[in-house]
This record gives sequence, C-alpha cells and structure tokens, in this order.
Amino acid sequence: MDYLELLLESIGTLTLNKMRTGLAVLGIVIGIGSVIALVSLGQATQQAIQLQIQSLGSNLLTVRPGAISQGGIRGAAGGRTTLTLDDAGAISTSNQISTVKYVSPETEQRTQITTGSNNTNTQIIGVIPIYATVHNVTIASGNFISQSDIDGMTKVAVLGPQVVTDLFGENVNSIGESIRVSGQTLTVIGVTTSKGGSGFMNQDDIVYIPLSTAQKQLFGTNYLSSIAVEAKSAEVMVDAQNEVGYLLLSRHNLKDPTQADFSIMNQQDILNTVSSTTGTFTALLSGIAAISLLVGGIGIMNIMLVTVTERTREIGLRKALGAKKKVIITQFLTESIILTFTGGIIGIIVGIIASYIISNLTGSIFVVSPHSILLAFIVSAGIGILFGWYPARRASNLQPIEALRYE
Repeated sequence: MDYLELLLESIGTLTLNKMRTGLAVLGIVIGIGSVIALVSLGQATQQAIQLQIQSLGSNLLTVRPGAISQGGIRGAAGGRTTLTLDDAGAISTSNQISTVKYVSPETEQRTQITTGSNNTNTQIIGVIPIYATVHNVTIASGNFISQSDIDGMTKVAVLGPQVVTDLFGENVNSIGESIRVSGQTLTVIGVTTSKGGSGFMNQDDIVYIPLSTAQKQLFGTNYLSSIAVEAKSAEVMVDAQNEVGYLLLSRHNLKDPTQADFSIMNQQDILNTVSSTTGTFTALLSGIAAISLLVGGIGIMNIMLVTVTERTREIGLRKALGAKKKVIITQFLTESIILTFTGGIIGIIVGIIASYIISNLTGSIFVVSPHSILLAFIVSAGIGILFGWYPARRASNLQPIEALRYE
C-alpha cells in the first residue's frame, strides 16, 4: 500500500467539493477554537484572582471578630467588637507566639469622602506603619503613615490612585490637598502605587489614615475590624494560626475553641478555595465548548456517509479489481483524519488569537495552556478516527456487484 499515493488521492478527493469540505472543517475549527479560548479565559481569571489575593501580603493570616458557622457565615458571637488593640499587642509580644513575624491591627469602614464639589464612597482603613510591609503597599509619591502620626493622632491620609482620580482627576498631584471624612479635614501626605483590581477587591480604591485618628476622631471606636498576622514562612502558617488562636482564646477567657468569638483565615486556604472554584468554572466552560466539538464530529461523520453514498460505484469497481477491505477503510479514514487535523490546526490558531483579543479587551492576563493545545490535537485525531470509522467500515463492506449496480 503506497501511503503517499493514498494521502494525495484523499486530498484530491476532498478538494473536489470545496464547499462541503470547508463546512466540515469549520465545525472542528469552532469546537477546538472555543475550547482553547474558554480554557484560556478560565485560567486567566484564576491567575488574576490569585495575584490579587497574593498582593494583599504573603504568608498572611487574618483575624476577624465574630465566629464562622459551619455554613461559612459569620455568626453574632461577640458581635464585631471582640478584637482590641491589646489583643494585637499580645500577639506581637507574647512568649507563646514563636512563628509570627509582623502584626498589623486595622480598623476599617466604608464612608463618603469629599473635596470641593467632588465626592466618592470608598474604604477608610486605620493603620499603623507596619501595615505597608505586611500588605505589600508601596508609595508612588509622598509618605506613608508614620509612628509620629499614630502618637500625635494627626489628621493625615494616604490615598489609593483610584481615589485620587475620583476626587482630583487624572494626573493631578494631590499631595498637600485636603479631604473631608466624617466631618473631619485630613491632609493628603501620600499616594500608593497601583495594584489594580475591581469592585470590593480594588486595592487602589482605599484611603489609609493613622489607626489612632480613625478610632478616636473619625469612627469613635476602641475595637478593631481585623488583625493581619504575617507568619515567618509558609511552612509555619498552620502553627502560627494555632498559636494565635489559643492565645486569643486565653485572653477572651474561652476554653472551648468552638465558642471562639473570632475567626482566623489562612491565606493559603483562600487561594486553594479560589483555585478549586475557578477550576470548576474552567471545566464547565470547557464542557460547553466540547459540545460544539461533538457537533463538529457528527457533521464529519454525516459528510463521510454522504461521500460513501456518492462513491458507491467507485468502491464497487475498486473491490472488483481486487482492492481489499483494509485499503478501502484506510482511504476513508485518511480523508476523515485530514479533515479533523486541518480543522484542529486552524482551530488552535483561532483559539490563540481569540484568547489574545479577549485578554486585550478585558485587560486580563493572556494565558494559553500547552495542555489545552495538546488536548486539541488528541481530540482532533480522536474525532477523525471515531467519526470516520463507521463510514469507512460501511464502505468496505459493500458487495462489488451491488455497488456497481448502484444508481
């Protein structure tokens, strides 16, 4: 059997009806392209969320007031007033704690900010200087909150770039300008470097002020919204979580951990949950795209069946001249595989281009998984063999005399 001659003959046969061949290939192109583009979209979303979480800080534990119920909802045990500045100090200085590097007490509240005729609703966070280290905050211009600001309860603020744009406009130097928050006038002393994000995860839409100023002059509270704890390394995060938990239980006179009036969230647990959720999302998108692949395969099988019907007399003549069933099956399988491989290669190119366009339009990360490309090749070959086998076998089983009599 001359495989080169068989290949050339198959190509020649397919080009006789260019419209039908093109439509068959188009079904595979759409299917393969959709799978690659949607897998790329899912992976880009996953990486973007992970980067946003990691931008909050590394090896991070977040202690929040109130318990977490089994359903994942924060309960009312202790309300939201169970964490104090003394708790944060104890975590930082206790001899029971050996795995913690930094401790950052924080209080936050969403409120309206005004300057002149402009206003915006944003997140106000009362912080101490170590906050910038724990949460990877860098300053683009000016200065961050200092210890002297904490000690003197100074009325100063550090703005995120989105807040600057909302209040003062783009490319405006806001250092030294004044803003009003809860009836108090604050002076802008710094602007942070952009981190990106959107919605409630927008790290650029935040205003930082001294913790003492927030508690005593703006919010009138003596409790904390959260305590950020940075472990010494990723390997000791679980130990740090346990040490902090038992210390706070002791300080709050609680013996049963199930009655804790606080909760500790591990950054790695959040990342794992996000990875699992977005992985499911990607799998769902891939499953939807796979339906179009199935449709494309069925289309190829239908076209091959039509081809068998049209070439019945040719098949009969070949068999009458001594062609074996293996030759007939191989020829029709070759035609089917040529269709799917051509569609697969074009589909991969289309999928990559579509992924690039989507990433540019949405401002997301451009990600193309080598696994999805490999899968596309395997699926293309599988479709060619699977959906080409039945028409090929049917053609090979035709009786020569009946095939020659076919009209």
